[in-house]
Formats: sequence, C-alpha cells, structure tokens
Amino acid sequence: MTEQSKVKYSENGLWILKDGEHYRIGLSEKGQDDLGEVMFVEIPTDVAQVEKNDNLIGVEGAKAVTELTAPFSGKVISFNTELADNPENLNTTDRDKNWIVDLTEVDEAEFNALSDEV
Repeated sequence: MTEQSKVKYSENGLWILKDGEHYRIGLSEKGQDDLGEVMFVEIPTDVAQVEKNDNLIGVEGAKAVTELTAPFSGKVISFNTELADNPENLNTTDRDKNWIVDLTEVDEAEFNALSDEV
C-alpha cells in the first residue's frame, strides 16, 4: 500500500481499497462469513459504469445466494474475470485474489462515508 491508499468497509461485506484515484472492491472477512464457502459466481461482462446499489456480482455460497452491490458509483476499469473459473478465490483473505472490480471516477465523499472497521 502506498501513502495514498486507504481501506474502508461496506455494510454488505465488501472491502474497498483506495489507491490514488483507483478503488478496488473485494469480499471482506465479514462477507465471507455471511456467505460461507463460495462455490459459484456470476460476473457481469458488459458493465462500464456502476451506480450505488447496482449489482456487482452474483454469488452462491454455502450459507446464501446473493448479489453483492456497489457501495458507491464509479466507472469500471475491470472486473476480476478469473473468479468465473476460480470462485474459491473469494474464500481467501488475499486481496490480490479476492477482489471483484476496479473502479475510478468515484465520489470521495461516498468512499469516506464507509466504515473504517470490518
């Protein structure tokens, strides 16, 4: 992490890493606990922009089937398409593997309104 990076957490079990103007969103330990072991994910492939509360990814876990939603609006840089073939990556705490989407053009006030704790 650089000096400009900061981590926040959403109520629906996501971590958000801000690094400069880029925001990477992944599944937090709370999200992992809520879902149980993830067995299947459905990733949108044609999304260029997300709005707050838009579906980011559909997830089937041992405890729940759910759609994880965006904690804020932003422009999509990329989705972690490797999750389609390796949904178990969402079960790890390794942020290099369990990330879902990279965004830019995020309202920093919306990011700062998120929690500092899981």
